[in-house]
Amino acid sequence: MPVQRLNHAVLYVRDVERSVAFYREALGFEVVMSMPGAAFLQAEGSSNDHDLGLFQIGAQAGPSSAGRSTVGLYHLAWEVDTLEELQRIAAKLGELGALAGASDHSTTKALYAKDPDGLEFEVSWLLPASLVTEDVLAARSTIRPLDLAAEIERYGGRTRGGVGVSFA
Repeated sequence: MPVQRLNHAVLYVRDVERSVAFYREALGFEVVMSMPGAAFLQAEGSSNDHDLGLFQIGAQAGPSSAGRSTVGLYHLAWEVDTLEELQRIAAKLGELGALAGASDHSTTKALYAKDPDGLEFEVSWLLPASLVTEDVLAARSTIRPLDLAAEIERYGGRTRGGVGVSFA
């Protein structure tokens, strides 16, 4: 049976309560279960039991060196339905000082951010297959800075994204 989607991710964090507060504030996740040193969060509208698990390992934990001196996970990516939602999240991440970058990958419009422990994640909107043109496909090999206002003007702020499929 082929894999259909990522069901959830689990992160080791220094302080569970701090991380819960961040993911609630930044992305609207809600706690569905918790215990001392652990919390399980669900994204709004998700049908998963939980989308994110957080396990506390304490303030003494060093920063992740994945990608610099060790192998490891680079980032997680969550999809949003509309460019308006991506714009709202960009503003919230900026307000929190968590926004680390924004890129236009042609078929994917992406924000990059870091949580309180410096763990990177992506929030993206995928161009629906019905809007993918030859010029969009040709631009896939080039990463450009994301101009959300221009993308909203081009595709509409409320156009539903590709939901995991951005080309036919």
